[in-house]
Order: sequence, then C-alpha cells, then structure tokens
Amino acid sequence: MTSPQPTLHMQNLKFRYPGSALSQPWIVDVQQLSIAPGEQILLTGASGRGKSTLLQLIAGLIDPDEGEIFINSQNIAHLAGSKRDLFRGSRVGMIFQTFNLLRGFSAKENILAALLFSSIPKKEHNSRALDLLNTVGIETPDREVSQLSVGQQQRIAVARAVATTPTLVLADEPTASLDPENSKAAMDLIQSTCEKIGAALLCTSHDPSMATRFTRLESLDALNSLTTV
Repeated sequence: MTSPQPTLHMQNLKFRYPGSALSQPWIVDVQQLSIAPGEQILLTGASGRGKSTLLQLIAGLIDPDEGEIFINSQNIAHLAGSKRDLFRGSRVGMIFQTFNLLRGFSAKENILAALLFSSIPKKEHNSRALDLLNTVGIETPDREVSQLSVGQQQRIAVARAVATTPTLVLADEPTASLDPENSKAAMDLIQSTCEKIGAALLCTSHDPSMATRFTRLESLDALNSLTTV
C-alpha cells in the first residue's frame, strides 16, 4: 500500500529579508519538512528565529528566495495573484497570535468573510457561520468582536481558520496572548477541531509546556542551518 501524499512538503527552502546583505545568514534555511494528512506538529524555537516567517512562506504570503513548497501536491509558487489567494483561502487555515480579526465586524461577519473563499454555496454561508460559532461556544454571533473577551476572540479565530474545511492549519503562537486557563482551552479547541475535520496542524511556540500536547516536535534550529539572526 502506498503512503498518502503529504499535506505539506517543502524542500531546499531559503529566505532572507529583501535588502539584507548576501553575507547575512538565511532567516529560513530548511532542507526538508513534510507533514502527513491529519498530523499535528509543534515547531519550537526562540523568539526571532524565523518561525512566523516560515509560516508566512508556507501560506504564500511571502515568496522564498529558493526552494519549493507543496500543499496537497500544489506548488504554491506556481500560483499568483487571485489564484493563490483562493487556494490559500480554501486549503489553509491560519490562527495568529494577535487573532487578526476584522475590527468593526461581528463574530458572524468574520466567519462569513472567510467563507467567501470556499466552495460552499453562498446560501449556506450564514447557517455554517452560526454552526461554527456555536461549536466553539460563541453565543453572541452578532456582537462586534472588540466587545468580546480575549478568550472569545481566540475561539472566533479558530472558527474562522476552519470555516472552509482546510487541509492544513497554521497556528502562530496561538496562546501567547492568553492566560494559562484560556491557553489550555484554546489549544484543546484547536487540536480537537483539526482532528475533527482531518486537517494537519503546524503550530509554533516557544512555550516549553506545549510539548506535552504533541507527539511530533520539530526544532527550527535543527531544521535550519541558521545559527544566528
């Protein structure tokens, strides 16, 4: 029996910020990393070592200087403009440390915005948004997000990330803004939701306590040839 194609595969990936001297080390220098369908990985590394940059590369928000990134066998470098945006919107869910919710919009409207990138019929968007918010315990879907607690905002961010049933979820320090109680609840929700929809999860953190939650740990310093930033 052949193994399924990885949800994420990258090889020979190199990146340094535009304007950096060629003598400067690469911010990201990953020879190879693959994530199987439904697999959950914790990527560790100190602040400033390139974890967030790596996630931005995977999501196609920035382009590498060298190397390739495949999501569901699609080389994202071969997609440009709106095609890349649509691919990202339908296949990749993103959870940010600062949530990046749309201010001035309600919880439901934040989910509806994500659903614009899905193949779900538009007439079903409203009911799906309400179902997702109910699943994550948001009982006030029409309340503007800035009026909700930090813990509630994180729940909305999780619901938004999985709204299009992505195959890959990228979580960038998702508990850094939360207290210990909300951190545990948020990670329980993120991991269980990814498991429910069968999405692979790549989560970054420099919090040592997160390691017990994952069966596979990867150190960016080990993946990188980078020794200093």
